[in-house]
Amino acid sequence: MSTTRIKITRFPYEEPYHLNLLIEASNGRMNGRLGYYCNANDLNELGNKLLGYLGSKEQPIVYELGSEKPEDRFAFFFSLQVISLNLAGHSAIRIHMNNNQPPPATEVCEFCIPADVADVNRFGSLLVAFGKLEHRVLDWSVKDGNLFKDIEDAQAP
Repeated sequence: MSTTRIKITRFPYEEPYHLNLLIEASNGRMNGRLGYYCNANDLNELGNKLLGYLGSKEQPIVYELGSEKPEDRFAFFFSLQVISLNLAGHSAIRIHMNNNQPPPATEVCEFCIPADVADVNRFGSLLVAFGKLEHRVLDWSVKDGNLFKDIEDAQAP
């Protein structure tokens, strides 16, 4: 994954209540991927927050699932944050992933994807539509985004 993007693949699980997702994200220099489980409602809630994002410093968006603390005994930690960088609408989507595995299986990454308010809003719109569980893949990039009904469709050139 060499382009700036966030790709989420849904694998049928205990739907419509719980989802099994694989997130792959890249800022063009660094990338990461993490398989995780969440409530189906999480996509709609996060999507609506992103859709309503106006770029204000008083409106940070934080979505976290799991924990990095060993005593909490979570299988993973995933964090997606949207932060305002300036009054011109420049923002960053901060991604942090940790598989919480001991060495040598440890995988941790953290990076930011620069984005404008409209890009964040488009990501939110895609997440809300993806939350209807009619598509298997969400593929968002800073200036584009698509939903795919089947995994094979997302892999086509």
